[in-house]
Amino acid sequence: MFRFAEIEHLYALAALPVVLLFFVLTWRARKNLLLRLGEAGLVEQLMPHWSRYKHGLKFTLLLLALSLLIVAWANPQFGSKREKVKRKGVDLFVALDISRSMLAEDLRPSRLDRARQFASKLVDGLKGERMGLILFAGNAYLQTPLTTDYSAIQLFIRSANPRLAPTQGTAIGAAVDLAERSFAEDNKQHKVMVVISDGENHDEESLARTEEARADGLLVFAVGVGTPEGGFIPVVENGRSEFKRDRSGNPVRSRIDEEMLRQLAEAGGGTYFNLVDGDQIVEVIRERIDAMEKREFEQRSFSEYESYYQYFIAAALLLLLIEFLLSFRKSSWWGDKDLFGTT
Repeated sequence: MFRFAEIEHLYALAALPVVLLFFVLTWRARKNLLLRLGEAGLVEQLMPHWSRYKHGLKFTLLLLALSLLIVAWANPQFGSKREKVKRKGVDLFVALDISRSMLAEDLRPSRLDRARQFASKLVDGLKGERMGLILFAGNAYLQTPLTTDYSAIQLFIRSANPRLAPTQGTAIGAAVDLAERSFAEDNKQHKVMVVISDGENHDEESLARTEEARADGLLVFAVGVGTPEGGFIPVVENGRSEFKRDRSGNPVRSRIDEEMLRQLAEAGGGTYFNLVDGDQIVEVIRERIDAMEKREFEQRSFSEYESYYQYFIAAALLLLLIEFLLSFRKSSWWGDKDLFGTT
């Protein structure tokens, strides 16, 4: 099994397009400065040994070396020893609301940021159980099936945002349905779901659907995100930051619907919490899960991993050495032939 020990370091790859843009801009600025000396043909005659393509080649080598160093930083590993492990636990889905109302800033920096932070703490606090992640807005989407790969779940939590949902809304009932379909068919009493939402629910059947799921053995907790005073929903229109407005042109104020979330938790046999309750939420959920009957499952997993970052570092150093030794002059063995040049 392949994995990155520090997978969050791969976010550094997002800097590569910025580096590429910087190169393009400096290349154009350099070209404009050369044109000040005279027309292109005359400048080439003044620099007969200058290679047209080696600037790009040297930059490509640098970019590849930087990419390899970032991959090495994330520490790629392969499993070296696999064994069967028997565990007892419950199956748990975290359902995270990614509707646009979660962008409201009545909780700083935003509801969604705070919800992601809590979901990450929840995963850390419930390690040992099989967990999965569902994102929902106008519909529900399975991001990770039930697994013990907690780093993968954390990665999807950190990247959750409203752009991942094609349709908007707060379809909690759809999230419950998706969770029910994702549990094993023979699992009737070892199922838990934690819904993290502001409760602006547009799905009238969610409470009835939650009651049905509870009858089938699903325990549902609800965590409310937001304040009764509410906040405006920021949107970007025509490149400008605005607030979402109704048909009359007035800013839409989004408020947490705690009553709905409380009813949802009651229908699911669980407990309602407000996000501001902090770490005690994880502790209470942990206690409820510990009191449940555990399901035994067998898991084949790698117990030992070998790191291979050194190969990526070696390849990056080799590229850097080649880049350092490569001059900007035309290669002597090609004479006046510039392979990537234009006439």
